[in-house]
Amino acid sequence: MEKKPKQVEFYLGRLGRLLPLLTACIIIIWAACNQSNVNGYVVAFFAAVVVGAVFAKDDQAYGAAIIHGLSKPMFSVIVLAVILAAISGKMISSSGMVQTIASYVVSAGLTGRFFVVATFVITCLLAFATGTSVGTYFVVIPILFPVGVMAGVAPEYMIGAIVSGAAFGDNLGPISDTTIASSTTQHADLGMVVKTRTRYSIPAAVGALILFFAFTKTTDAKVVLEGVKEAAEKPVSLLMLVIPVVIITLCLMRKHLVVALSWGIVAGAVVGLISGIYSVSDFLAFPGGFSVEGLVITAITGTAGTICMLIGVFALTGVMEASGMFESVGSLLNRFSRSRKSAETTIVVSAGILSMITGVISVAIVALGDLVNEIGEKNGVDPCRRANLLDCTGCVFCFLSPWTVHCVIPAQQSAQFGENFAVAPASIPLVNFYSICMLIVLIVAVFTGYGVTKRKKKISNMS
Repeated sequence: MEKKPKQVEFYLGRLGRLLPLLTACIIIIWAACNQSNVNGYVVAFFAAVVVGAVFAKDDQAYGAAIIHGLSKPMFSVIVLAVILAAISGKMISSSGMVQTIASYVVSAGLTGRFFVVATFVITCLLAFATGTSVGTYFVVIPILFPVGVMAGVAPEYMIGAIVSGAAFGDNLGPISDTTIASSTTQHADLGMVVKTRTRYSIPAAVGALILFFAFTKTTDAKVVLEGVKEAAEKPVSLLMLVIPVVIITLCLMRKHLVVALSWGIVAGAVVGLISGIYSVSDFLAFPGGFSVEGLVITAITGTAGTICMLIGVFALTGVMEASGMFESVGSLLNRFSRSRKSAETTIVVSAGILSMITGVISVAIVALGDLVNEIGEKNGVDPCRRANLLDCTGCVFCFLSPWTVHCVIPAQQSAQFGENFAVAPASIPLVNFYSICMLIVLIVAVFTGYGVTKRKKKISNMS
């Protein structure tokens, strides 16, 4: 069992406890308004950690809280996955495979809105099958994102389609950590949770599909075709599809994401060297003068901003957890639970707040598990309903917060293809149509009772 850190107290009481979070929020809003890249969010979270250190009464407890946040297994997994995915993505993009696929796609006429819709559906299926949204980004973005932009889609809408599809899979997938966490904490049958969750996820997915087809910004197909034709086709580069194939296969076999990415890199390196697409010096070279060259080191150093961002996020999460903020949020909202509707509103609001603060849906679900159980049982909310409200809420607010991995990682992945492809983290929530539609579904569900499982009454025969 994970050991909780010592309670951290702050000068100025509750205000002092909120100052680190307020600092992060102010700088994040500032950065978002100016369309900052990931680096603006890095400053926000490190500034928050510094402010917290100034107002903390016990510096030893404060330091221990930071270490506690950074020691969470999720942090190590995401950091390693970001680095390994950057390497595999660089191997794909440098091979010429993206340009080759783009040429075939444009020639086949699968451009603009049609490509966005196809990307959304493909991402939904892949995320549902593998149960990982973050892992889906690493597989899909290096291939479909640049191809879609070359096929005439505005970059932010391509990222929006991919993030939306990943949110669907994370929300509904039976092997997703959020699905497992929500059903386990609420003592609900996993199969029944997935079955009843379709009442929420399918309407949201259909709504997102319609919105992507109706509102996606595209460029002139003739201009696109001319631009793609300028890039020479390299059919041999399609051999690098071995990388996503290996990663997807291993994820479907329930292998660890880091292991799957590692084997994908190995397979890509072997195929690349044998086919002549790459030489050893393309991967790594030491030309002298204390320098290192090659796509491997280029990919690794390119993740610096994202990794620093993750350090700041998890450090601040550890501080907030040790300050008792999570418990305070739950206790405050618990006071308003007096009926089914108010109880469900409390579940949605509390899960939404903690999902935005922690940036990790499963962490928020586990932190609120006991409280939601208590509120739900007291007000007659079915276990499956509670599990669905927790998970669906997380897939709204966590995915719509520009400082979480669901915006930061896609933004970092998009920037590796150049300035014309780069998407700012703050613009991604505006085109994540699945999470936006899910928010509407949640509001309707809470205020109308939509999605509630009707219990069948036993009828006894009167003699």
